[in-house]
Amino acid sequence: MTSHITLSGERFSVVYHLTGTEAEARAKAADICLEQTVELPDDLLTGDIRGQIVGRVAWLRQIESGVFEAAISFARETVGGELTQLLNVIFGNISLKPGIRVERLELPESLLRSFRGPRFGRDGLRARLGVPHRPLLCTALKPMGMTAAEMAELAYKFALGGIDIIKDDHGLADQPFCPFEERVKLCADAVARANEQTGRRCVYMPNVAAPADRVLDRALFAKQTGAGGLLIAPGLTGLDTMRQIADDDRIGLPIMSHPAMQGSFVAVAQSGLSHFALFGQIARLAGADASIFPNYGGRFFFSLDECRRLADGAAVEMGHIKPIFPTPAGGMSLDRVPEMRHVYGRDVIFLIGGGLRRHGPDLTENCRYFKRLVEENW
Repeated sequence: MTSHITLSGERFSVVYHLTGTEAEARAKAADICLEQTVELPDDLLTGDIRGQIVGRVAWLRQIESGVFEAAISFARETVGGELTQLLNVIFGNISLKPGIRVERLELPESLLRSFRGPRFGRDGLRARLGVPHRPLLCTALKPMGMTAAEMAELAYKFALGGIDIIKDDHGLADQPFCPFEERVKLCADAVARANEQTGRRCVYMPNVAAPADRVLDRALFAKQTGAGGLLIAPGLTGLDTMRQIADDDRIGLPIMSHPAMQGSFVAVAQSGLSHFALFGQIARLAGADASIFPNYGGRFFFSLDECRRLADGAAVEMGHIKPIFPTPAGGMSLDRVPEMRHVYGRDVIFLIGGGLRRHGPDLTENCRYFKRLVEENW
């Protein structure tokens, strides 16, 4: 096979964790170089394709018993400037093979320029909400089964009490008992009414996950109806769909990424994607301004170390790609706010749902207590 190609020579790297003996890890690294690019045995390749297109092992080292870390570089041009193909090169076919885990991405600015990333990021979202320093407060509209009017009444009480971001629960779609358009209009109006009374800038973020041909329409409707942001579950809609919505100047709203359907990517320590890479780096490339994840000690399986690493991925240097807010959630109670403040610092969104209601019968007062608790511990 002969091919003459001229490339820039610029490369990006993916750091993988590979399980097994050193010989097995080296074999896996060599396999990644071929499988993620040409998908042919090396002896069938010649010339520039082998020299420029096939991945290269930059280094391999043991990090613990039975686990090796390898950095593999790829030609920038293999991505073609598209998020879908970047994800394919990073973890396409090898996602079907055990004992390979994407740990982190090392992307040059020449590749990062292909992506706009978060429209707002941490600083932009703070400016939009008028909250320059303390952690942000968030809650969710639930449970499924309530009417749109009932959801709007909840939103009004939450906004009146001082919540910064009120999002749909990710299970709210376009059900007959709570239709999407009716819910968005009523909830956006309710939050606007509360803001007029408080002088604050609380935003409502409806869930726009939908069949592929309706996601953009729902996002545009939300914008036109007065929503202040969007909730998207890229595991359901696709990461590049979230990127498309984030990049669309007709919408121009902050986006919270929800982890539904993404848990299996991080559930096994020896395979898949790291929390750092998926919920931090990749969420940023796909345009999220905040990344929701289950906090340690809640009703899900994330550990303290995994949550810390995820938060690191939300802020690690990535050229012009802005840092975003880690958003711990999942069975959190108000009495854990000081502890979470110590773990995550000030650049975090505290998302408390059921725990906010459990504090007492007056939801608005519960929100005020939540706000005081965060401010006192700041």
